[in-house]
Order: sequence, then C-alpha cells, then structure tokens
Amino acid sequence: MTTVEAETGRLKSEADEPGWEVDPDDEWGVAVIATVGRQLKLRREAVGMRAAEFGRAIGYGEDLVYKVEGGKRIPRQEYLDRADEVLGAGGLVAATWEDVKKVRYPKKVRELGQLEGKAVEIGVYECNSVHGLLQTPGHARALMEAAQPPYSPDDVERMVAARLARQTVFDRDPAPSLHFVLEEAPVRRQVGGTMVWRQQLEHLLEVGRLNNVTLQVMPTNTDAHPGVDGKIELLKFPDGTAVGRSDGAFNGRAIADPRQLRILELRYGTIRAQALPPRESLAFIENLLGET
Repeated sequence: MTTVEAETGRLKSEADEPGWEVDPDDEWGVAVIATVGRQLKLRREAVGMRAAEFGRAIGYGEDLVYKVEGGKRIPRQEYLDRADEVLGAGGLVAATWEDVKKVRYPKKVRELGQLEGKAVEIGVYECNSVHGLLQTPGHARALMEAAQPPYSPDDVERMVAARLARQTVFDRDPAPSLHFVLEEAPVRRQVGGTMVWRQQLEHLLEVGRLNNVTLQVMPTNTDAHPGVDGKIELLKFPDGTAVGRSDGAFNGRAIADPRQLRILELRYGTIRAQALPPRESLAFIENLLGET
C-alpha cells in the first residue's frame, strides 16, 4: 500500500474517474460544467490547497482534479460531496449537484426525456430490442457492453443511468397513457444470460399489468406489417400537439406536421391490430418465463 492509499483509502484510478466526458456540442452543458469547475478551483486556491493535496484528500488523482476544474469532466455527486467537506464549503459545493445532474446525460437523451416527461400519451413499436423505457438495468448494461467498437466502462454506466432516468415517466402523477408493441424475437433473446433475461421478462409482466400501460407482442409468424421498416414512436401532449418518428418514413427525422403524423398513426394502429392482444401478450411472456 502506498502512502497516499494509507492516508486516504483507495485512490481512484483512471477507470474510476469522477464523472464523464463533456459533450462539446452541448453548449448549455459545457457552460454549467465549466462554471462548477471554476468554483471548485477558486475555493481550493482560497484555502491554500494544491491540486495534488486536494486530490489526495478527496480520494482522486491530481490529473482528475485538473480535468474537473477545467470543465473537461462532469463530476459525480460523491465527488462534489467530498469536495464540500474538504473545502469547508458549508453545502455550497454539494448544492451544485442540482445543476450538474441536469446535464450529466447526453443532450439528445435529455431532450428525449423532456418530451417523454411532458407527453400525456406515448406509443412505441420496437422491432430490434426491448424498448429503453422497459429495460432493466442488467438488460440495458448488456446491450451497451455488446456495442462495437466497445464503450469504456464509464461510458456504459453513463448510458445505462441515462436510460433508466427516462423511466421516471412511470412515476408521473397523473400517469400518461403508454402503449408498447414489441417484436417476439427480441423478447425471446436472452440478453445478458438466463438470470438477466428472467428479470427482464418479470419486469415486462410487472409494467404490462399497470393500469396506464398496454403491452403487446408481435408474433414472428405474422404477415408483413407497416413496422417492417423499423421502429415507430408517437408522443402526444396536453395542448393537442404531437411529435413522431419512424425509421421507415420521412428520412427517420422527427415530425410534427398533422398530415405526416396521421400517416404514422395509421401505421401504428395497423401494427397494434396485428399484434397479440394485451392479455394474450402477457400470457405469452408468462409462458416464456416458465420455460427458463
């Protein structure tokens, strides 16, 4: 054990960096993290601590301290809490987490989460995987870890956390109306191994039994349907407006034009009509669970 480890416990390694890389295209996120970093640096210098000394005190290396202070890394809550204690900030540094947590996920994920958080109705047809709003942590992690080229462990955890954060849509009051149609093949796929797959099936059953959720499975042996070109998403809002997106229509871009939305609604309605009814879909998943 080194002197540093003896004094501060396990020193975080490069793989345990206290946060994530800042997305340079996220102007708001860059500004928030840069401001937090400057505050940390000014407070550290005000108490007369060098970066290396400060890093030892909070359990991180000097290089990581410079990255956070330079706005290059998004600090985690534990980093800010520990920094607050060491600097005697009286909770002011720890309080910056309220701003940091708003920008810790990629910009596109935040924007999607904001739309889902406002929607009164969400309709999804997913053909290649279990939809993100329905994934368990183990299932989501296994999907991220299967990517090529591979993501770093830190990026995997960031993306898993971002995906799970969107699932607060199920906790909203009043609850939105949620409709999911999943293809049979990805429901059968044992992503992450038998135990992770069992947990995913159990989670689908739990969510599918909620009063505000309709879950349907599209059998593999069905005829061709309008979803063979890819996923479809429809979100409707309290003011009567809506947005939608389909892999197989309008170049995959998000659309809000009523005429284009009617096309997606027609396709989605046809898909729902061809899928197994909700009760039969839950029975199908129960049977799969019994086979494990």
